[in-house]
Amino acid sequence: MEFVTFLIDFVLHVDKYLEAFVQTYGLWVYGLLFLVIFVETGVVVMPFLPGDSLLFVVGAMCGVGLMSYPLSVGLLLAAAILGNQSNYAIGRRIGPRVFQWDNSRFFNKNAFDQAHAFYERYGGITIVAARFMPFLRTFAPFVAGVAQMTRARFALYDVLGGTLWVGGIITVGYFFGNFPWVKLHLDKIIWAMILVPGLVILWGAWRSRSRGAGTNS
Repeated sequence: MEFVTFLIDFVLHVDKYLEAFVQTYGLWVYGLLFLVIFVETGVVVMPFLPGDSLLFVVGAMCGVGLMSYPLSVGLLLAAAILGNQSNYAIGRRIGPRVFQWDNSRFFNKNAFDQAHAFYERYGGITIVAARFMPFLRTFAPFVAGVAQMTRARFALYDVLGGTLWVGGIITVGYFFGNFPWVKLHLDKIIWAMILVPGLVILWGAWRSRSRGAGTNS
């Protein structure tokens, strides 16, 4: 329970934790940030790390000279791309074994065939859009690997999505993160970064399910 309380506090006040870390450990902050972004995007069981808010705060700290903007963007972009590649590789390794299973109560091969077709057709936009959606960005590359999305196609959209995500959010934080109003309401902004994409996902899933029900009827 104490860990959960600490995690929530860390997510909502990541600016204070990160600033204290920079002041205490200096350049080691870049290694910590690389690890956090890599683990969030590269390890399926770590979807709760504060990727969006962390990038925004990094940008704000770059804006006041506490961190290097080009080094932060370059290093965290590498972490985001390599994390997705790792996640994809794990899914791709599991995928061939999964496709050899027979239909059972716990596995439907037709569903996996449909997932493969979906990722070949819409996987690019899914990989890019998932970057901006907490939780989903952790699972999208893994599912792309399981669904056997073409490696070259995945790599292209992995780089594109990572560039837009890392470069975009750090840049927004760089220019706007130190406005007094933003600093005063940062906890609310962080909550919005977490909840709004989640609500969009739930709404999209509900719409898709409603359409499917309407078609079946």
